Amino acid sequence: METITTVIFDDNKPRRELLEMLINATEGLQCIGAYNDCTDVVEIIGHNIPDIVLMDIDMPYVNGIDGVRLIKQSFPQVIILMQTVFEDDKKIFDAIMAGADGYILKKATPQKLIESIFEAMEGGAPMSPSVAKQVLHLFHSQKPQQQENEFNLTKREQEILTLLVQGYSYRKISEKCFISYPTVNSHISHIYEKLHVKNGIEAVAKAIEKKIV
Repeated sequence: METITTVIFDDNKPRRELLEMLINATEGLQCIGAYNDCTDVVEIIGHNIPDIVLMDIDMPYVNGIDGVRLIKQSFPQVIILMQTVFEDDKKIFDAIMAGADGYILKKATPQKLIESIFEAMEGGAPMSPSVAKQVLHLFHSQKPQQQENEFNLTKREQEILTLLVQGYSYRKISEKCFISYPTVNSHISHIYEKLHVKNGIEAVAKAIEKKIV
């Protein structure tokens, strides 16, 4: 297994150092940089492009949402997981629209954080359950009209997409649907193709916007 490289942006020094230790202590992960804000973020990322960025939202000077926009403009392949103590739907909406690939609360366990990193690398859209509820509320309030499913999803694909919207991980979907992990991956790849999206967060947003689930 190739090592997954990670960069951290967090203005809380003790937390930043703990995250760095956690990542470096996990087989298959390596932290290659840790910073207290997104000043010079494009230069930082460009110097040694990571697989994953763990991004705090509220930081001084250049905050996390602006950091996501800057990274995605220059390095769209970099996966960005937002971390915050807030469950504010405005911040969630802004982070998703900026291009975030996942949204994890800081109170999540270390195990959940590590699982989210691996899940995101496999194409998932990790979200804490409470964040998933906020996303549901947000997009339902944005698009109240009922629309037809115009994407020709199969019954199984609709079931899996619904679970994805509810914040289930790929492994939890596998257990819930009694299918293998590779089968979940295959179904989700087909869902992405049919919805014309590139990642799980976009799939969740479009599913709710179009009232597919």
